[in-house]
Parts: sequence; structure tokens; C-alpha cells
Amino acid sequence: MHHRLRPFRQRFTYAVWTLLVPLDELETVGRKLRLLSVGRANLVNLDARDHGRRDGSPLEPWVRERFAEAGIDDGGGRIFMLAFPRIIGFVFNPLTVYYAYDPKSRLRAILYEVKNTFGGQHVYPFAVDGDVPRLQHGCDKDFYVSPFIPMAARYAFSLQPPGERLHVVINEHVAEGPQLVASLVGQRRPLSDRELARALLAFGPMTLKVILGIHWEALKLWLRGAPFRPPSAHPRAVVAGNTAERGADR
Repeated sequence: MHHRLRPFRQRFTYAVWTLLVPLDELETVGRKLRLLSVGRANLVNLDARDHGRRDGSPLEPWVRERFAEAGIDDGGGRIFMLAFPRIIGFVFNPLTVYYAYDPKSRLRAILYEVKNTFGGQHVYPFAVDGDVPRLQHGCDKDFYVSPFIPMAARYAFSLQPPGERLHVVINEHVAEGPQLVASLVGQRRPLSDRELARALLAFGPMTLKVILGIHWEALKLWLRGAPFRPPSAHPRAVVAGNTAERGADR
């Protein structure tokens, strides 16, 4: 769900499905399933070239490097990635979330990997206390995402560690007040060929619909006269990097 609050209200919801997988088992997952592959063509494909350094290199070391750059102890345990897969070769991930645990399965850190439609990428790392049922943290906006939202903004994240249900909420605030609320909620399903087949039949080319939906909503905003800020005014809009230079508060 996306709910824009200013300069006028515009709200839309759409149904999606996403994968939550441990990075240390990516290859194993790819060998167990017929409909899902890792790093090679299939109906469903998880590809390291869509994340991290975006060159196909392993994701787990890259995630730990981002935490280390921010001075965050990731716990040294397993890291889970929440992301859209490629479907029939196409994907766009506006937000990928990495959950880092310690050896006792306590959540210790979260990394948000944000992409825009101009080819750019940015990360926001956070240390967390896995003993609380709901995590809340925030930071200043560092990365150009939408031509209809100013750069001078702040994010407030609210989420629960993934369990039987998934719950991620992002509130974006500007100087005038609340600007945008975005949320992702879901119900856990086992990762199997049967469930993948059901998802493919029910949702079709979902990842293509995501990017088409983004541009359709942007067109409606433009037609309604929303202020437009082109990416040319923000050099970082088109830089794909591993940036983590700003310390994020808890």
C-alpha cells in the first residue's frame, strides 16, 4: 500500500508475493526447486546481479561490509533477504530488506537496500534490539527516489521480525508534515514448487506489473499537477553504489 498525503491524497494497493531466503542457503534452495533457480534463467530466478554490488558476487559478504562501514555488529549469524525474484527474466525491487541474526537467532541488524527507477541504489543500515516485538528506527533521506517527493525528508521505519506474518511500514515526513505512508504485509507460505506455481498462476508477471504500476501512478500525479523534481537536479539519482556513509539512529 502507498498512501500519499500531500500536496493531495492519492492511495493505491496491489497484491504481490516476495521471497524470504537465508543467504547461506541460496544455492541449496535453487537445487531443490524446479520453478526457481539461483543465478540462471527460469520462471523464477534469484540473481545476485540484482542486488549488492550488482555484479553477481556473493551477497552475504557485501551485506556484512555495509554493517561494518556503519559501525554495526551484525551478530555473526544468518542473514535473510526479503526481495522480489525475477519472474520470466524481469524484476524491479524498490526495497530489499536484509535481516541479520546472531547465533542464538536474535535479530541484531537490518539493512534496507533501496533502488530507484533511474538505475540508482542506496543502503540504510540499522542496529536493532531483537528482543522487542516491533522495531522502530529512522534516518534522514539520503537518496533520490521519486521526482514528486523532495529530498529534504526523513524516514520512520516500523516493522516486526519476519515470522508467520510479515509487516513493514515506512512513513516519510517533510517539513510541512507527513508526506507518504508505504506498507508491505503478508502471510508466510512454504517455499515449494507447488506454492510457486500457485503464485505464478494467481499473480502472473507480477514484477512487470510493479514497475508499470509505479509509472502509472507517477503519470496520474503529474496530470494532477504534483510538483516535479527531475533526477538531473540530484546527481546521486543515477549512481548505483554501496553507500552507507550516514550513521542511522535507532
